[in-house]
Amino acid sequence: MPGAVAFDGLLVTEIFHSIQGESSAAGLPFAFVRLTGCNLRCAYCDSQYAFRGGTRMSIDDVLAAIRPMQVKHVLVTGGEPLLQRQTPEFVERLRASGYAVSIETHGEASVAPVAGRARLVMDVKTPASGMNRGGWEKNLPLLRPGDEIKFVISSRADYAWARDILRSGRLPAHCEVLFSGAQPVAAPLAPYEGVELRWLAESILEDRLPVRLQTQLHKLIWGAERRGV
Repeated sequence: MPGAVAFDGLLVTEIFHSIQGESSAAGLPFAFVRLTGCNLRCAYCDSQYAFRGGTRMSIDDVLAAIRPMQVKHVLVTGGEPLLQRQTPEFVERLRASGYAVSIETHGEASVAPVAGRARLVMDVKTPASGMNRGGWEKNLPLLRPGDEIKFVISSRADYAWARDILRSGRLPAHCEVLFSGAQPVAAPLAPYEGVELRWLAESILEDRLPVRLQTQLHKLIWGAERRGV
Protein backbone atom coordinates (compact mmCIF):
# COMPACT_ATOMS: atom_id res chain seq x y z
CA MET A 1 0.00 0.00 0.00
CA PRO A 2 1.53 3.40 -0.96
CA GLY A 3 2.66 5.36 2.07
CA ALA A 4 2.37 2.38 4.42
CA VAL A 5 4.57 2.26 7.49
CA ALA A 6 6.90 -0.75 7.13
CA PHE A 7 7.83 -1.89 10.63
CA ASP A 8 6.16 -4.31 13.03
CA GLY A 9 4.39 -1.82 15.24
CA LEU A 10 2.57 1.48 15.07
CA LEU A 11 3.84 5.00 14.50
CA VAL A 12 1.89 7.01 17.07
CA THR A 13 1.49 10.78 17.34
CA GLU A 14 -0.50 10.74 20.59
CA ILE A 15 -2.67 8.67 22.90
CA PHE A 16 -5.16 10.46 25.12
CA HIS A 17 -8.36 10.16 27.12
CA SER A 18 -11.18 12.53 26.18
CA ILE A 19 -14.81 12.97 25.22
CA GLN A 20 -15.70 12.00 21.67
CA GLY A 21 -16.55 15.27 19.96
CA GLU A 22 -17.94 14.00 16.67
CA SER A 23 -20.08 11.26 15.06
CA SER A 24 -23.11 9.58 16.59
CA ALA A 25 -20.94 8.67 19.59
CA ALA A 26 -20.38 12.33 20.54
CA GLY A 27 -20.29 12.85 24.28
CA LEU A 28 -18.98 9.41 25.23
CA PRO A 29 -15.61 8.86 26.96
CA PHE A 30 -13.04 7.43 24.54
CA ALA A 31 -9.41 6.47 24.36
CA PHE A 32 -7.94 8.18 21.31
CA VAL A 33 -5.01 6.72 19.40
CA ARG A 34 -3.76 9.15 16.77
CA LEU A 35 -1.47 7.47 14.27
CA THR A 36 1.14 9.37 12.27
CA GLY A 37 1.14 10.02 8.55
CA CYS A 38 -1.33 11.17 5.91
CA ASN A 39 -1.17 11.34 2.12
CA LEU A 40 -3.72 14.18 1.88
CA ARG A 41 -3.41 17.88 2.74
CA CYS A 42 -6.95 19.11 3.34
CA ALA A 43 -7.47 22.86 3.63
CA TYR A 44 -9.39 22.51 6.91
CA CYS A 45 -7.08 19.93 8.56
CA ASP A 46 -6.73 20.54 12.32
CA SER A 47 -4.18 17.79 12.97
CA GLN A 48 -1.28 18.73 10.70
CA TYR A 49 1.07 17.88 13.56
CA ALA A 50 0.28 14.21 12.80
CA PHE A 51 1.69 14.38 9.27
CA ARG A 52 5.19 13.40 10.38
CA GLY A 53 7.25 12.46 13.41
CA GLY A 54 5.57 10.20 15.93
CA THR A 55 6.83 7.48 18.25
CA ARG A 56 7.29 3.83 17.33
CA MET A 57 5.26 1.69 19.69
CA SER A 58 4.39 -1.99 19.84
CA ILE A 59 0.73 -2.91 19.94
CA ASP A 60 1.27 -4.22 23.47
CA ASP A 61 2.62 -0.82 24.53
CA VAL A 62 -0.38 0.99 23.03
CA LEU A 63 -2.79 -1.36 24.79
CA ALA A 64 -0.95 -0.77 28.05
CA ALA A 65 -1.30 3.00 27.59
CA ILE A 66 -5.05 2.69 27.02
CA ARG A 67 -5.84 0.30 29.86
CA PRO A 68 -5.71 2.80 32.77
CA MET A 69 -8.31 5.00 31.03
CA GLN A 70 -10.98 2.40 31.86
CA VAL A 71 -13.08 3.10 28.77
CA LYS A 72 -15.27 0.95 26.55
CA HIS A 73 -14.59 2.85 23.33
CA VAL A 74 -11.36 3.38 21.38
CA LEU A 75 -11.01 5.65 18.36
CA VAL A 76 -8.15 5.05 15.93
CA THR A 77 -7.55 8.24 14.00
CA GLY A 78 -4.74 10.18 12.33
CA GLY A 79 -3.35 11.27 10.07
CA GLU A 80 -4.78 8.38 8.13
CA PRO A 81 -4.74 5.19 10.19
CA LEU A 82 -5.35 2.86 7.24
CA LEU A 83 -1.95 3.72 5.76
CA GLN A 84 -0.25 1.79 8.55
CA ARG A 85 0.28 -1.91 7.86
CA GLN A 86 -0.35 -3.00 11.44
CA THR A 87 -3.68 -1.20 11.87
CA PRO A 88 -5.85 -4.27 11.10
CA GLU A 89 -3.93 -6.34 13.68
CA PHE A 90 -4.24 -3.50 16.18
CA VAL A 91 -8.01 -3.46 15.63
CA GLU A 92 -8.18 -7.21 16.26
CA ARG A 93 -6.18 -6.88 19.46
CA LEU A 94 -8.47 -4.10 20.66
CA ARG A 95 -11.54 -6.21 19.93
CA ALA A 96 -10.02 -9.20 21.72
CA SER A 97 -9.49 -6.94 24.73
CA GLY A 98 -13.20 -6.08 24.79
CA TYR A 99 -13.11 -2.60 23.28
CA ALA A 100 -15.65 -1.15 20.86
CA VAL A 101 -13.42 0.17 18.07
CA SER A 102 -14.05 3.14 15.78
CA ILE A 103 -11.82 4.30 12.93
CA GLU A 104 -11.79 7.73 11.33
CA THR A 105 -10.61 7.50 7.72
CA HIS A 106 -10.29 10.08 4.96
CA GLY A 107 -11.97 7.71 2.51
CA GLU A 108 -9.15 7.64 -0.03
CA ALA A 109 -7.55 4.45 1.37
CA SER A 110 -9.27 1.08 1.07
CA VAL A 111 -11.32 0.15 4.13
CA ALA A 112 -11.35 -3.53 3.11
CA PRO A 113 -8.82 -4.71 5.75
CA VAL A 114 -11.02 -3.43 8.61
CA ALA A 115 -14.54 -3.54 7.15
CA GLY A 116 -16.93 -5.16 9.58
CA ARG A 117 -14.30 -5.21 12.33
CA ALA A 118 -14.65 -1.61 13.48
CA ARG A 119 -17.20 1.19 13.21
CA LEU A 120 -15.96 3.28 10.29
CA VAL A 121 -16.47 7.02 10.07
CA MET A 122 -15.52 7.71 6.48
CA ASP A 123 -14.93 11.24 5.24
CA VAL A 124 -16.10 12.21 1.77
CA LYS A 125 -13.80 15.03 0.76
CA THR A 126 -15.75 18.04 -0.45
CA PRO A 127 -14.42 20.41 -3.14
CA ALA A 128 -13.31 23.07 -0.63
CA SER A 129 -11.00 20.55 1.03
CA GLY A 130 -8.77 20.67 -2.04
CA MET A 131 -8.57 16.86 -1.87
CA ASN A 132 -11.75 15.87 -3.72
CA ARG A 133 -10.28 12.85 -5.53
CA GLY A 134 -13.31 10.54 -5.52
CA GLY A 135 -11.62 7.43 -4.12
CA TRP A 136 -14.34 7.18 -1.45
CA GLU A 137 -16.76 5.75 -4.02
CA LYS A 138 -14.82 2.46 -4.15
CA ASN A 139 -15.33 2.10 -0.39
CA LEU A 140 -19.11 2.51 -0.43
CA PRO A 141 -19.89 -1.19 -1.09
CA LEU A 142 -17.63 -2.15 1.84
CA LEU A 143 -19.46 -0.08 4.46
CA ARG A 144 -21.60 -2.01 6.93
CA PRO A 145 -24.61 -1.10 9.09
CA GLY A 146 -23.36 1.11 11.89
CA ASP A 147 -20.70 2.78 9.74
CA GLU A 148 -21.01 6.52 9.10
CA ILE A 149 -20.27 8.84 6.19
CA LYS A 150 -19.12 12.36 6.98
CA PHE A 151 -19.08 15.50 4.84
CA VAL A 152 -17.13 18.46 6.23
CA ILE A 153 -19.09 21.42 4.88
CA SER A 154 -16.61 24.25 4.32
CA SER A 155 -18.66 26.45 1.99
CA ARG A 156 -22.16 26.83 0.60
CA ALA A 157 -20.93 25.20 -2.60
CA ASP A 158 -19.79 22.21 -0.50
CA TYR A 159 -23.27 21.96 0.98
CA ALA A 160 -24.94 21.91 -2.45
CA TRP A 161 -22.43 19.30 -3.68
CA ALA A 162 -22.97 17.04 -0.65
CA ARG A 163 -26.76 17.47 -0.85
CA ASP A 164 -26.71 16.39 -4.49
CA ILE A 165 -24.68 13.26 -3.69
CA LEU A 166 -27.09 12.41 -0.88
CA ARG A 167 -30.11 12.82 -3.15
CA SER A 168 -28.50 10.80 -5.93
CA GLY A 169 -28.97 7.58 -3.97
CA ARG A 170 -25.29 6.64 -4.30
CA LEU A 171 -24.74 6.38 -0.54
CA PRO A 172 -25.68 3.12 1.22
CA ALA A 173 -29.01 3.47 3.02
CA HIS A 174 -27.71 1.58 6.06
CA CYS A 175 -25.10 4.25 6.88
CA GLU A 176 -25.81 7.38 8.88
CA VAL A 177 -24.72 10.55 7.10
CA LEU A 178 -23.07 13.40 9.01
CA PHE A 179 -22.88 17.01 7.88
CA SER A 180 -20.14 18.70 9.89
CA GLY A 181 -19.90 22.47 9.76
CA ALA A 182 -16.42 23.92 9.27
CA GLN A 183 -16.59 27.26 11.03
CA PRO A 184 -15.44 30.47 9.31
CA VAL A 185 -11.92 31.65 10.17
CA ALA A 186 -10.89 35.29 9.99
CA ALA A 187 -8.75 36.24 6.98
CA PRO A 188 -5.90 36.01 6.13
CA LEU A 189 -5.70 32.64 7.90
CA ALA A 190 -8.76 31.09 6.28
CA PRO A 191 -7.99 28.77 3.35
CA TYR A 192 -11.74 28.12 2.95
CA GLU A 193 -14.97 30.05 3.32
CA GLY A 194 -16.50 28.16 6.24
CA VAL A 195 -20.19 28.14 7.11
CA GLU A 196 -22.23 29.37 10.04
CA LEU A 197 -23.64 26.48 12.03
CA ARG A 198 -27.09 28.09 12.19
CA TRP A 199 -27.16 28.46 8.40
CA LEU A 200 -26.19 24.81 7.99
CA ALA A 201 -28.88 23.65 10.43
CA GLU A 202 -31.57 25.73 8.73
CA SER A 203 -30.48 24.52 5.27
CA ILE A 204 -30.71 20.89 6.37
CA LEU A 205 -34.22 21.51 7.70
CA GLU A 206 -35.34 23.48 4.65
CA ASP A 207 -34.07 20.78 2.28
CA ARG A 208 -35.51 17.97 4.43
CA LEU A 209 -32.19 16.12 4.44
CA PRO A 210 -31.99 12.87 6.48
CA VAL A 211 -28.58 13.70 7.96
CA ARG A 212 -27.13 14.31 11.40
CA LEU A 213 -25.78 17.83 11.94
CA GLN A 214 -22.59 17.79 13.95
CA THR A 215 -20.07 20.23 15.25
CA GLN A 216 -16.81 19.54 17.05
CA LEU A 217 -18.03 19.22 20.63
CA HIS A 218 -14.52 18.90 22.02
CA LYS A 219 -13.62 22.33 20.62
CA LEU A 220 -16.62 23.89 22.36
CA ILE A 221 -15.25 22.46 25.61
CA TRP A 222 -11.49 22.91 25.26
CA GLY A 223 -11.04 25.21 22.27
CA ALA A 224 -8.04 24.46 20.06
CA GLU A 225 -6.09 22.95 22.96
CA ARG A 226 -4.45 19.64 22.11
CA ARG A 227 -5.69 16.84 24.34
CA GLY A 228 -2.80 14.47 23.72
CA VAL A 229 -0.72 13.19 26.64
